Amino acid sequence: MASLKSVLSLGVCLSAWIITIAAQNSLPQAQNVHWVSLDFKTILTWTTEGSDLTYTVLYSWDKTDWLESADCIQMLDTECDLTHNLQPYDRTYTADIQTEHEMPESDYPLEELSHVYSPQFNPYKESNISAANFTVEKVNKSTVIISITDPLTSIHERGKQLSIREILKSDLHYKIIYYKSGSTGKREVTSDSSKVEVSQLDPGQSYCFMVAAYIPSRPKTTQHGAWSRQRCTPGSNDTLQEWSLGAWVGVVFILITVFIITVTVTILCCKCCRQRNKTLQTTQSSAPI
Repeated sequence: MASLKSVLSLGVCLSAWIITIAAQNSLPQAQNVHWVSLDFKTILTWTTEGSDLTYTVLYSWDKTDWLESADCIQMLDTECDLTHNLQPYDRTYTADIQTEHEMPESDYPLEELSHVYSPQFNPYKESNISAANFTVEKVNKSTVIISITDPLTSIHERGKQLSIREILKSDLHYKIIYYKSGSTGKREVTSDSSKVEVSQLDPGQSYCFMVAAYIPSRPKTTQHGAWSRQRCTPGSNDTLQEWSLGAWVGVVFILITVFIITVTVTILCCKCCRQRNKTLQTTQSSAPI
């Protein structure tokens, strides 16, 4: 009798386990899991083919215990803002997306939920950096100062919104590309400062500038931020000083040609007038009195 009860108990447990596994396998898993991060605002996104599902997101770093994101517990959305969870920034994080029915019939143990793990992500090394604003100030005929405004992040500390420099500190550099207007040749300057002096420019020429954040300590794929829109300086108003020898030769040739044509036309007009006057005088003298 005891053995029969044992067999029945084993059968019940086995049936429950099979039902649990079947329920787990019937849950659509999160797909296309990836990180979207700009200026250290970091969002985990995914897609799903199911409906009436909720998601809970946990995160961990360096194989530590999993922590729940307080804003991403049993939610219906398919994205989770982990910006304020991924600190310190220079750590490698992994997220776990747990899927369950919106109205579960029972509480499944954690290990029996549908799990999908994200790729690893390090905000400090992988967050994209947006384009910086900058101004160009002329110092003299051959030198300008580029003043760059560090992009702001979504991070606030003590009521202050932090810039990327306050996070990246000495790792932040800027690259400046500039070229003479109308020319294809480009020059490049790298600086660890937000104020950069660019010298040895040709006086009177118009130059165009573009800047981008540059973090050489990062992997090559994420070293550069987005490039800014270009800003161009005006050329000199004294265009006569900028003319080449060929231009001057052309101008002189045109002036000489115009002079010759003018003189020729004037001479011809004078001859015509004299001829006309002479004809009139001859006609008048031959007329009967």
